[in-house]
Amino acid sequence: MDSATEPLSETLSQAHESEHEHHGHDEQATSLFGFIVFLLSESVIFLSFFAGYIVLKTTALNWLPDGVEGLEVSTPAINTVVLVSSSFVIYFAEEALKKQQMWLFRGLWLLTSAMGIYFLAGQAIEWSELQFGLTSGGFGGTFYLLTGFHGLHVLLGVLLQFYMLFRSFRPGNYDKGHTGVTEVSLFWHFVDVIWIILFSLIYLWK
Repeated sequence: MDSATEPLSETLSQAHESEHEHHGHDEQATSLFGFIVFLLSESVIFLSFFAGYIVLKTTALNWLPDGVEGLEVSTPAINTVVLVSSSFVIYFAEEALKKQQMWLFRGLWLLTSAMGIYFLAGQAIEWSELQFGLTSGGFGGTFYLLTGFHGLHVLLGVLLQFYMLFRSFRPGNYDKGHTGVTEVSLFWHFVDVIWIILFSLIYLWK
């Protein structure tokens, strides 16, 4: 190749790289938009459950099962603090990734997962100590439906976090950040917000 064609070849190569990078940004934006739509659809499901709970509670003559005066709040409150705090941890994990501080990212990401597991363990212990079941009237049914459905989302979030953590060990995979990290983080914030609403309805609303 002579010197006259070298600048043209270099220009074409740069244009190709720019087009490839632009296409990658478009894919990330589309993926993120699709994930936000998914979260909105999940919000509708939870809001439907919340509306059903409110209607049942405000119209039932005997809301609590026989022998049950109320729910113990202290342990769920601790679990709530842990889960809500994990949103801050995963945020700082994202910030560490943006700065390419990979080991700090992995440590904070893993800590988020551990806090999610702590929450699930606390919920399992609470369930084992309750004096009513799924068939204990409207309260029992809605309690287990709401907390169980939310618990499944927490479990899914933890599994997604482990998957993204595993991918971070692939050389060069997170050199320019990763859309999946943003999506999983958004999902985790969503789970936390839903729990705040759920906790307020079930445990604090007397």
